[in-house]
Formats: sequence, C-alpha cells, structure tokens
Amino acid sequence: MKVLILISLLALSCHAQHQHQHQHHSHPNVNNIPRDDKPDHRHEDLRETSTWIPILKYNKEQSEDGSYKTEYETGNNIVHEETGFLKDFDTNPNGVLVQHGQYSYQSPEGTLVNVQYTADENGFRATGDHIPTPPAIPEEIQKGLDQIYAGIKLQQERLEQRAKSDPAFAKKLEERRVANQNGQYIGLLENQ
Repeated sequence: MKVLILISLLALSCHAQHQHQHQHHSHPNVNNIPRDDKPDHRHEDLRETSTWIPILKYNKEQSEDGSYKTEYETGNNIVHEETGFLKDFDTNPNGVLVQHGQYSYQSPEGTLVNVQYTADENGFRATGDHIPTPPAIPEEIQKGLDQIYAGIKLQQERLEQRAKSDPAFAKKLEERRVANQNGQYIGLLENQ
C-alpha cells in the first residue's frame, strides 16, 4: 500500500511539473520574446522589462537639390535638428555634404547636455560644455609643426614648377593627385 501511495504521489508531482512547464512555454511573455528552457527567473525579469519611448515630433524636408532639414523629439527629452546641403568642392567632383545640427538629452546625473556640430570637408566638429577642451599646443611643438608644413608646401611648389617645364612629369603628378584622391599611394615623384 505504501508503494502505491508513493507511486501515486510521484505521478502527481510529475504531472504537475509537466503542466507547469507546458503553461510556462505555451504563453508568450509580454514582449513576445521566446523564453529559454532553463527556468532562470532573474533572466526572465530582465527580458520583460522594457520602456517604450514615444516619438513626439518628427519632420523631414528633402529638396530636389539634395538639401534637407530634419528634426525629431522623443518622450525621454531627446531633441535633434539637422540641416544638410551639397557644396561644390575643387578636389571632389561630386561635391561635399555639409551638415549642421544640434541635439540635446538629459544625462544619467540629470544634467541637460547640448551639442552643436558641423560635418564638412574638414571633418566632424562638435562643441558643448561637456566636451573637454584640449590644452594649447606648446610653442616648441607648434614651431616644429610649422616647419613641417613649410617643407611640405615648398616640396609641392617645386613639383608644380617642374611640371610646368616637363609634360611627362606633369602627367605623373596628375596621376599621383588622382590616386591620392582615391586613397591610393604612388610614392614620391621628386626624384623621378
């Protein structure tokens, strides 16, 4: 009799566990994310917590000339505005995309962070109170940089002067310019 009761209890326990697993896997969670086979309740709690952030404002205007203006604002106080246009540029036949914009958000510490930026042929530049300012370049280093720049400029002037009197060299110089523009490196031409 004791064996029969033990078997009955074991069968009921197995049936209850099977029912729990069946219910656990047959109903999706709040985000319809499949759950793992392993019952790790801490993991499940992390998956089911998500905050939906509404988009409060979104506008985008696109012109036929490639210029645009866009702006959006989210429910968690992110605000972004940007304008862009194509600018003619001597070394790039397709022009350069110039972008000006600003965005703001609230930091985890509660501070409102504002950033203004420009992106153009000179790269990306951002300003904001939270962005560290680099220290001034020491005078000796600046003098060295000025000497390097002067040497590069002098070399370029010599190459251009030689190209005026040597058509074959002028052709090589133009090939080098095009290759450099395309991200390739031919090497020095001055000794050729």
